[in-house]
Amino acid sequence: MSLLRSLRRDVQAALERDPAATSAWEVVLAYPGFHARQLHRLAHWLYRARLRLLARLVSHVGRFLTGIEIHPGAVIGEGLFIDHGMGVVIGETAVIEDDVTIYQGVTLGGTSRLREKRHPTLRKGVIVGAHAQLIGAIEVGEGARIGAGSVVVTDVPPYTTVVGVPGRVVAVRFPDNRPIARLPDPEGEDIAALTRRVEALEARLAEMGEALRRATGTAHARATEYWTSGELA
Repeated sequence: MSLLRSLRRDVQAALERDPAATSAWEVVLAYPGFHARQLHRLAHWLYRARLRLLARLVSHVGRFLTGIEIHPGAVIGEGLFIDHGMGVVIGETAVIEDDVTIYQGVTLGGTSRLREKRHPTLRKGVIVGAHAQLIGAIEVGEGARIGAGSVVVTDVPPYTTVVGVPGRVVAVRFPDNRPIARLPDPEGEDIAALTRRVEALEARLAEMGEALRRATGTAHARATEYWTSGELA
């Protein structure tokens, strides 16, 4: 794809996925995600040309201007939309395919210190919610959605929704028009069962406390009657 067509696709991605965007000029002039993407194009070209220091300097300037840090080695496809973007970090070996959406505070991070694939791969159409942390050389399947604040350290199947810490699949979205399939949530079910058990125990303790108060009141009344009846005289 030519550079001009690629730029147009980036603009169109913002217009399609952000209802606040009112015009192409607004995206070009006032969207830090768009700016970060274009600076990364230059940094990535320099990185592939083995001008690594210059590539990192361009990346550093992009981070300073936009608040978005994208390593020059990251591979990014067409139609990436970074909404707001402040605090986004994308590591060196990350791979982002076409039409991916990333919100603010997201980290595509690594755990290994070896010079190997150590950052996530996001397949086509993935959506990553605000402040989600995707760590390691994991793969997020096509069309998957990562909930805000989730921590994902394992592969994510295509067209699924993942939430939580650690992230777990809670629903499956089919690429056709079939309804979303809600999956069992064993952890949620266990928590709900424990909550019901605690409520039952609290109710039982309340009953026992009331019975004890009634028994104590009856004993006190009998003792008072005994002492005032003159039976000890």
